[in-house]
Amino acid sequence: MVEILPSVLSLDYSDTKKYLDLIKETCKVIHFDVMDGHFVNNLSFGPDIMKAFKNYTNLVMDVHIMVTNPKKVSDIFINAGADIITFHYEALESETEIIDLAHKIKNNNIKAGISIKPNTPVSKITNLLKYFDLVLVMSVEPGLGGQGFIESSLEKIIELKELKNKYNYNYIIEIDGGINDTTVKRVKEAGCEWLVSGSYLFKGDFKEKVKKLLEL
Repeated sequence: MVEILPSVLSLDYSDTKKYLDLIKETCKVIHFDVMDGHFVNNLSFGPDIMKAFKNYTNLVMDVHIMVTNPKKVSDIFINAGADIITFHYEALESETEIIDLAHKIKNNNIKAGISIKPNTPVSKITNLLKYFDLVLVMSVEPGLGGQGFIESSLEKIIELKELKNKYNYNYIIEIDGGINDTTVKRVKEAGCEWLVSGSYLFKGDFKEKVKKLLEL
């Protein structure tokens, strides 16, 4: 089932309650981009923002940590009550470290996700897919909102769907970056299930834009 995930990186924090109410009315999952200013150039929020949102709503908290120290940061968001924690393949040095971190997250009754940057092929994570509940394809360079969609991301989604079907894996295929009314149909047709959108959703009529992405 396709879900639209608002990225609160693009939320207007001068009117937070208004937008949280809109999200609660229209979505089931909310997406947090956690950035450390090192793994990516941008800085974003820590666990207190997510905890405040969690106290206000029962939406699923989908946390994407774009950080150089995912072991430490995942602990912080485990303790903060995240429902899903996705870390980057590129942030750890070995498959053993990646598998160990996936197990650690899941042992805390939290779903574990793995993400790949635009220049990282799916082949790099093929042996790891069975350990994860979610695979996040970055369709822009991680770190900043409002970038254009990278077309080669569609091939990754298709490949991930084929692997999922071939080996009967259960992971959710998620995409983040450049999702709007011109890209959404192709992403869905390729096999993506969870679509993160930020800039597009929060500029204009939020509820109508969510509805449009679901219907296209």
